[in-house]
Formats: sequence, C-alpha cells, structure tokens
Amino acid sequence: MRAPTHTTAPAHAPRTTRARRAPRTGTLVAALLGLLLPLFALGTPAHAAHAAHAAPPGLRIENGRLLERSGNDFVMRGVNHAHTWYADRIGSLAHIKAKGANTVRVVLSSGDRWTRNDTADVANVVAQCKRNRLICVLEVHDTTGYGEQSGAVTLSRAADYWIGVQSALTGQEDYVVVNIGNEPYGNNNYAGWTADTKAAIQKLRAAGFDHTIMVDAPNWGQDWAFTMRDNAASVFAADPDANTVFSIHMYGVFDTAAEVNDYLNRFVQAKLPIVVGEFGHDHSDGNPDEDAILAAAQRLGLGYLGWSWSGNGGGVEYLDLVTGFDPDRLTSWGQRLFNGANGIAATSKEAAVYASSGGDTTPPTAPGTPTASAVTSSSATLTWAAATDATGVTGYDVVRVSGTAETSVTTTTGTTATLTGLAPATSYTFAVYARDAAGNRSARSGTVNVTTASGGSTAACAVGYRVTGEWSGGFQGEIVIRNTGTAAVDGWTLRWTFPDSQRVSSLWGGTAAQSGAAVTVTAASYTAKIPAAGSVTLGFTASRGTTNPAPTAFTLNGASCTTT
Repeated sequence: MRAPTHTTAPAHAPRTTRARRAPRTGTLVAALLGLLLPLFALGTPAHAAHAAHAAPPGLRIENGRLLERSGNDFVMRGVNHAHTWYADRIGSLAHIKAKGANTVRVVLSSGDRWTRNDTADVANVVAQCKRNRLICVLEVHDTTGYGEQSGAVTLSRAADYWIGVQSALTGQEDYVVVNIGNEPYGNNNYAGWTADTKAAIQKLRAAGFDHTIMVDAPNWGQDWAFTMRDNAASVFAADPDANTVFSIHMYGVFDTAAEVNDYLNRFVQAKLPIVVGEFGHDHSDGNPDEDAILAAAQRLGLGYLGWSWSGNGGGVEYLDLVTGFDPDRLTSWGQRLFNGANGIAATSKEAAVYASSGGDTTPPTAPGTPTASAVTSSSATLTWAAATDATGVTGYDVVRVSGTAETSVTTTTGTTATLTGLAPATSYTFAVYARDAAGNRSARSGTVNVTTASGGSTAACAVGYRVTGEWSGGFQGEIVIRNTGTAAVDGWTLRWTFPDSQRVSSLWGGTAAQSGAAVTVTAASYTAKIPAAGSVTLGFTASRGTTNPAPTAFTLNGASCTTT
C-alpha cells in the first residue's frame, strides 16, 4: 500500500489512473508475444547457475519454490501488520496467529519518513513472531513510490537500514524474510528498478545477510508495465545466494481472473518464486478480483499476504481485516480472507521449523458443555467452563452443529457469547472449541440445544445510507449494514423502498432486484457473513428524478433495522 500521510492514523492515497490504464494494452501485447517467445526469454532456469552453492542456513529458494531448512515446502498464508505506526499493538501478532495465519508481513520504517524502528524494536518483533510461531516478513516502508512520492527513499538507503539493524536478524534465517523495500518505485522512472534491485540484493549479501530476500515490484507494487515480470530472471541471477523471492501487490490493476492467472503462471512456468505480498477486496484504483487471487494462489501453491490487519485510514478503512484491532470484530474483508474459500483458515499450514523446535503442539482441553440462557425469538446467550492450556487459551470458536456439519457462528476471548440474528421458533445445536497462542485447537465441547421463542420483529442491525456522488439523472450510493449483535449473521437479505423514482442500475457486494420502488438485495458470497459488531458495505449506481430523497426504513432478514 501507499504510505500514510500522517503517523497517527495511516492514510493510503489513491493510486494514479496510470496504474489503472496501462495494463490494458500491455496485457494484450504480452499475450501475443507469449505465443511467439519463450517465457522471459529463458532457456535454463536462472537458479541453475547457482546449483553449486551450499544451501542457505534457513529458508531458501529451490526450483522456484520457497523451502524451509528441512526441505519442506513453505507456502505463506498471512496478513500485513502496520507495526511502525502502531507499535503498541504488538499483541496483534498473537491474534493473527489465532486466526490461522502462518506468516505476518510487518511494516517498519528506516527513519526517513517515520520514526525509525531501531535494533531493539526489530529484535522484539522477531521474538514475538517466534513466540507466536509465525514466519516474519520484515519490510521497510519508506521506499514506497520512490520517484513519484515526495520523501520516498531508494532501495540502497533501505539496504543501509537493514545493515544497521543486522544484529537483530543474524541467526534468524529460519524465521525471517527480509523484504528490502515496499513498492520501491511509483509510476515515474521505474525502469531503474532492475539495476537498483540487483544492487540492493548484492549490498545485503556483501554485508553477510544469508536470509531469503523479498523484492517488491515497481508501479506502486503492481508492475503494470511488467518491469519486474520481464526482468525477474536477471534479478534472480544477480543474487549470489540464489535466494530471492518476488512480491507482486494486487489491487485495481488485477481486476480480472485472466490478469491474475497470466501474471502468476508466467513466474511458475519460469520456475521463479513469487508471492502475492499485498492484496485487498477493493481499492481506490479499481476492484481487484480477490476470489481469483486466492484461487490461483491455492492452485499454484503460492503464498499470499492480505492487506491489512487494522489501522487503515484516508478512505481505505475498508481494507481493515478487523475493526479497531479487535480480533473478535472481523470485517467482511476479514471474513473473506480468513474464513472464505481458499482462505487462511482452510489452507494455512504452520512452518515445520516450529514443530522441530519443540514448540507447543498440545491443544487446550475441551471447554465445558455450554448452557443457554436469555433465549428470545432472535437471540440466546451461551456460557461454558473455561478450557486450560500450558501456554494460555487465546480464544473460543462457537459453532452451529447440524449432523456431521459445522458452521462457524462467532469467536470470543471470554467464556460467554450472545448469539443474535437467530430465526424465531427454530431449533439450533451449538458447541465450542478453544484455541491457544500456538494455533492449536481443542476437541469440541459437548453440545447444547436451543429453541428460540416465536415472534420477534427487531433485528440486531443498523443501516447507514448515503449518496456519494450525483449527476444529471443518476447517482452513486453506499449502504453500510452493521451487525449490532454479538454473534455473526450468516446469510442475509436486505430490503428497502425508494421514496421517489430511483432505480438501481448496478450494485456490488450483493445481487439487487427491484420491483417498482421496492428493492431486494441478497448477499454476495464474500459479504454473506457479517461478524458480531462488524459491518459490510454495498455500493450501487442508480437513476433518479429531479429529487433524490433517502429511504427511511430497511429490513434485514425480515426484521427492522435502525438507521444511522
């Protein structure tokens, strides 16, 4: 992501329209050339020239794959965390681990644009990564948009920073990847990326760094001019340790499955290592295809790191995975990344180095069988006895049980949960799991049966409606659905009636149908679950008459919501 405009609430400025337009022509040309030319003009994979070198002492690249010292394939599944602006949130690493991640990419500063993360702080970050059994990708953010962003620094300057904190990293090659600099060129003079990247890699190797090195693409990380793609082989060959992995950031440039698959396939076919170092479900420069990114990464066995845990500002707050650094308040983006198809919970595998290091592999004891109280037509409160664990229980997962199937309902750090959004006169079966700091999950608790009362007409929801832009005969709007309860809503239908002649023409975040003035929206797969105290955002365009009054009432799953 672009750098923040201030240090207290990071704001990520919109990318320029060039980053949105340029790939269109480039993609067509690349596709035609791909029919005629060998991929990257490679005859022999670049890593072959380094086959005689001894294997690096930790994580390493071999045959285009990231391997651990043991030889196990390591596929990153994780998130980015803005440590340099939120140094007091180091506890977030435990929460990130508890959600299933095996990797965290940590934002640091060289001191050129923000407060420098010194050697002691870097050492603590590494220690916390290891304590939470995470692979730690460390990046310098001050390089972001060099050549276009005022104040951004060179990769050489970033390399100097790494050399300055080297004592915190030496001996940590099994656990740490050094990401030299974030998005090291903007959209100006980016042809210099190739030579500068080679020089920075060689500078670190000359200083004694044996770590796997990660390098970001230019063009604000999105490589729409294909500078990294077309020069990756020569950059890899410039590393005397043959231990460099490439990182592409996928935002608005990668808004189709074809673009996602073409870019990643080229690296895989050339046996050049690549990860998706940042991506989101939306962005100011366009709508990235997060489903395609996740599916391609899983199909190809490539790592991905979603942006970002929490703390975004400047109009891209929707990229927060949790609200207010609270692990119990997943946003719709957080639900998609952690719990959706090809997401972290389903595909992440902990680094083998932690198992071989004799770390915690013992799960907590099972929680006590929950009991139900305060049962109404739409809610119930569950309480259970705490689980125990040698290193401490970090959270509980409440699930709905239906035969052999389970559906996640909510997560909590305590031993009670109020479930809302339940249907009247309906029988449910619930159970609880416990998790510890190492990510171990307990056996399931006993089950409890709950039957809700009949009746009830008020949903635990609030809806915000606003017009974000207007023009003659049309407008763009935004609807925010907030779950004001303490349990997730899993599947929803939103209804409202326009007071004038407005008519929806397109909508994202769901599927809209309109009959007269009445509008019905059903959830998209990635917005279907609204976490407790979380929200999802819909956007739409519509036609209008001479006036454009807002709807005054909304229902969610048939029950009235408050309006905000």
